[in-house]
Amino acid sequence: MENKMFCYQCQETAGCTGCTQAGVCGKSSEVSAMQDLLVYVTKGLSAVTTKLRAEGKEIDAKINHIVTRNLFITITNANFDNEAIVARIIETLKIKRDLLGQVEQSADLPEAALWESYDRGEYAAKAATVGVLSTENEDIRSLRELITYGLKGLSAYSKHANALLQDDEEVDAFLQSALAKTLDDTLSIDDLISLTLETGRFGVNGMALLDKANTSAYGNPEITKVNIGVGNRPGILISGHDLRDMEMLLEQTEGTGIDIYTHSEMLPAHYYPAFKKYSHFVGNYGNAWWKQKEEFESFNGPILMTTNCIVPPKDSYKDRLYTTGAAGFPGCKHIPGEIGEKKDFSEIIAHAKKCLPPTEIEKGEIVGGFAHNQVLQLADKVVDAVKSGAIKKFVVMAGCDGRAKARNYYTEFAQAIPKDAVILTAGCAKYKYNKLDLGDIGGIPRILDAGQCNDSYSLAVIALKLKEVFGLADINELPIVYNIAWYEQKAVIVLLALLYLGVKNIHLGPTLPAFLSPNVAKVLVENFGIAGIGTVEDDIKLFF
Repeated sequence: MENKMFCYQCQETAGCTGCTQAGVCGKSSEVSAMQDLLVYVTKGLSAVTTKLRAEGKEIDAKINHIVTRNLFITITNANFDNEAIVARIIETLKIKRDLLGQVEQSADLPEAALWESYDRGEYAAKAATVGVLSTENEDIRSLRELITYGLKGLSAYSKHANALLQDDEEVDAFLQSALAKTLDDTLSIDDLISLTLETGRFGVNGMALLDKANTSAYGNPEITKVNIGVGNRPGILISGHDLRDMEMLLEQTEGTGIDIYTHSEMLPAHYYPAFKKYSHFVGNYGNAWWKQKEEFESFNGPILMTTNCIVPPKDSYKDRLYTTGAAGFPGCKHIPGEIGEKKDFSEIIAHAKKCLPPTEIEKGEIVGGFAHNQVLQLADKVVDAVKSGAIKKFVVMAGCDGRAKARNYYTEFAQAIPKDAVILTAGCAKYKYNKLDLGDIGGIPRILDAGQCNDSYSLAVIALKLKEVFGLADINELPIVYNIAWYEQKAVIVLLALLYLGVKNIHLGPTLPAFLSPNVAKVLVENFGIAGIGTVEDDIKLFF
């Protein structure tokens, strides 16, 4: 079955059904097609590695890294560079060809494992036959995509852990076997539902791996006041999620007269003790990813995009936008460097020295650093506040921010929650309310920011600890409600992880995923109580 562009992997997909001409994110139909093909050949490679493992052979960590990097490249807003994506397709095909030579019995491998072509002229036609719509059954398609998007999110977290030289062969083996299973036409809907929950289980493991990697390298996040004003020296703005890139940039800019500012999901870097020794690590500039066209313009200096969340840049600052890792945009300088290698940021540093200091857009401070280790240090205080009735409820408002006006709901919801409720957050969703003055309860701030989207793991650890402290049999007996904003595939793996942990009655917004078919949505509603959002007034009544 041939199809034109069709993509519905993010919350902003056109009409809540699918992008068919060009992505709302800004990717062209050509880029979308090559991303589809890259996913396809990566599934083929994964079928081969899974077969080799079944035959008792070991897979080199470098192969695992190629799989995770390939998936990361296809996450929403990560890579818009068609040439870079085609290069990954060709590299993956060559690696797959070499590994195929080691397979003892290849008769039962899927077509994706055997397909090979180095004629780039054939790629568009091939991509048209292997995209989302190539699976005709709507429910099978829905579950395959739900699993694939969860695996994309898991790949992102694995990649960040790998950058800090932390690997988990069990996670990689599962990720590849699950990818291969999305090609298996013998699997039933029940099989795929089971695989979806298993993806959530490994999502927990993947986030635990990254948490270990980050805290081992940089210490446990601690309560921190972060400056949101600016200094009077030129600066470099670092965005995305990769803390290893942050570390290398801080090391190479020390003593150069250049200040470093975080943007969006890099804000939580300020919470780690290891980064506080750098006097030129000035503060956070701006808000969530979607405001970058205005904020990158006013920053005046160069911007380093370490991962996804690129908005196609304006010509006025495109020459100041640098990418690295899985990120890419045509016409923007890409700084190379593989896992374990030291990247050379000299070009972006030299560029910064020629630029004006950032234009100030706000003043003040925001507080964060409430990851699980820090909150558990406050456990007695939190438990006493709950027992006394000072805190009656926790509201998990983790997830993503986005452009839609409907997302103002989350600002209004945060303002409307009762004064005896505390918000637990992680991810860039926090930018909808983290600058509101909601006060505290007995010294406990009413907004507790755990960190990046992957630090939703911290929120799960905190919930499980509270369950233990209160002697509860079920995590759903806790005074915690879940009102989560989602945008892209890392939010999908967080959701699947929460479902695996048994969390029920999660509300997702501003819209439910377009990739959930009516029947699959029904399963999630009936078994897990998944629901959308209503009006602020109605939802306040529902939750409280």
